[in-house]
Amino acid sequence: MVQIFSTFEHSTNLELAITMLEQNGIKKENIFAVPLTNRKTERRLFDSIHNADGISMISTGAALGTAFAVVGASVGFKLAWGPIYCGLIGTAGGFLLGICIDVFYYKVIKKQRRLLRGKNTEVILIIECGESQADTVENILWQYYAFGTARVM
Repeated sequence: MVQIFSTFEHSTNLELAITMLEQNGIKKENIFAVPLTNRKTERRLFDSIHNADGISMISTGAALGTAFAVVGASVGFKLAWGPIYCGLIGTAGGFLLGICIDVFYYKVIKKQRRLLRGKNTEVILIIECGESQADTVENILWQYYAFGTARVM
């Protein structure tokens, strides 16, 4: 006996694949589908040293801080506080503005896009079949857009 594992998006393609497997002689008792659950908690906004998601929350702040520092230092030559203090104030103001923009973007705009798109869960499909049927089963799974397959003997 061979076990074939595959992952699918929870869609009509999964149902069609199961139906096609049954039509090709795989019994219902030998097909096992396990739906995965979605993350219930929200992602953390700031990364820790052990967990990072690849989204930088300070890149916009650094860019705006640099730009505001240059403008602040340039304008500071005409002001009483001088270019150094005005440049530092511009740096802090630009950095805080950049972080606020990133927080707003990732908490409000990205969240709305994610809700509009909807999150589809994945399903793990486990099929037990004979070695003679294994290639046919894998071809059916690929035909109906499996994300991946694995064969265990």
